[in-house]
Amino acid sequence: MRRSNARSPAAPDPPSSATTAQMGAPAFHFRPPPPSTFSFLSRIGAASGSPNKQPRGGFCVPIIAGAAAATFLFLFLWSQSPAGDRRFGIVIDGGSTGTRIHVFAYVVGRGGAPVLDLGAASTMRASPGLSAYADEPERAGESLAELLEFGRRRVPRSQWGETEVRLMATAGLRLLETRVQEMILESCRKVLKVSGFQFQSDWASVISGADEGIYAWVSANYAIGTLGGDPQHTTGIIELGGASAQVTFVSSEPLPPEFSHVLQFGKTTYNLYSHSFLHFGQNVAHESLRALLRSGELKSDALTPAVKSYIDPCTPRGYSGAMGSVKPFIGVLTADGADPNIYTAGNFSECRSAALMLLQRGKDNCVYRHCRLGSTFVPALQGKFLATENFFFTSKFFGLGSTALLSDFVMAGERFCGEDWTNLKRKYHYLGEDDLLRYCFSSSYIVALLHDSLGVALDEKRIVFSNQVSSVPLDWALGAFVMHKMAGLNAEHRDWTAGVIGGDSSALILLFVISAALILMAWSMSRWRKPQLKTIYDLEKGRYLVTRVTR
Repeated sequence: MRRSNARSPAAPDPPSSATTAQMGAPAFHFRPPPPSTFSFLSRIGAASGSPNKQPRGGFCVPIIAGAAAATFLFLFLWSQSPAGDRRFGIVIDGGSTGTRIHVFAYVVGRGGAPVLDLGAASTMRASPGLSAYADEPERAGESLAELLEFGRRRVPRSQWGETEVRLMATAGLRLLETRVQEMILESCRKVLKVSGFQFQSDWASVISGADEGIYAWVSANYAIGTLGGDPQHTTGIIELGGASAQVTFVSSEPLPPEFSHVLQFGKTTYNLYSHSFLHFGQNVAHESLRALLRSGELKSDALTPAVKSYIDPCTPRGYSGAMGSVKPFIGVLTADGADPNIYTAGNFSECRSAALMLLQRGKDNCVYRHCRLGSTFVPALQGKFLATENFFFTSKFFGLGSTALLSDFVMAGERFCGEDWTNLKRKYHYLGEDDLLRYCFSSSYIVALLHDSLGVALDEKRIVFSNQVSSVPLDWALGAFVMHKMAGLNAEHRDWTAGVIGGDSSALILLFVISAALILMAWSMSRWRKPQLKTIYDLEKGRYLVTRVTR
């Protein structure tokens, strides 16, 4: 019986390669290559059964993708186009070993608050420091010429008259007589008045050590992002300069009035302990220690009364110059006017003990509850701390890293102090002799200061040795600039610390993250809304079919 739907035989076509292929496929079950990957829109059309019918969610994807692109473009243009033009401010740091100019750039953000552009900040240093002109104070102003020329190259000429320049001298000048200080400052004022920048006479001054510490604390917490937040979450700062050391942090202890400094930032009040320890900077302390050794005041290091000589435990053995290379802070001779004989020992433990004796001189005169450094009140350290300047330089020299423990300084100092001077010179041939001589003392002094005096345990991890946070330098000059600009703002605009731009491309990173999130959202929605498709091979028809799978 014939099937009703059977086809009538047709005349055979001439043989061809195409026909041969079609006939051979069913016999051997060769499958043609799978269809090429469908584009996103072709898949939707195939599933819907009509090329003109857009399924649900089909319009969402291009809309969200377009919104992502538009958002990226808007935020990029917004970040590059602040409300006001870029402006500048200059702070000149008159330090003990050199003078440094800082050129800061900022824009006036929306609402009137200034926004620092740390990517445009620049610095230059000149030596010697202003205190080196104590014998010729009228020449001090000349040392600013090169620095001011640097500033003029960084600030557009059209803004010179609107750019404030402030000279703030620190411990180097604080060591001099008031009369000499004023003569040096007056020489500098004459130069600053004709610099082309905006300047007033009272903008050149010697700042107090406490103010220097507060400025450094502001700089550190500005960089970390805690300024304006909970006082207990702030970070303290300990600076070890050349002539002085500063300790500043938020303390919950009742503070004597002379050590208490109240700082208002926005709606937050900070009760800071801040004090500068003059003569406790690394260089001056080293010179003072050598002078005490020469005078015989550190009796434990004297040899015998009959022999006018002493042991210097902070200078590596084998160094023949001893006192000749590093000029002592105070020259002291023996009773008969002769220099004592010098024996270099290079002993870390003895150097640390000598440094501690120096730090504790005058403790018998303490009139407070406790005096951790000489006769000066210092409350118990609270929270985390940043240790800057010579703390950082010493850590870097020994290769200890920013998170080093004080026990690491002990081991590094013992190795260094115990080496012969000839070996040290060969190993560190790239360093000047004066610099290399200080590292035995500096490692000992740091341990004596932080552990033996301030009570930081040798294995504590709450101190970071660094001169910057991310790309923000931990320099008190930045804190001074922030404070002076903040003083001119209304209270509602005193929360501008979050608006740092340019320094580490953070704006572009933020734009990328936002755009990537929007694009990911678009992709997720397309996967969720689009139909699930399945490709099968129809043996009877000899081709692939795309079908929709019900969820």
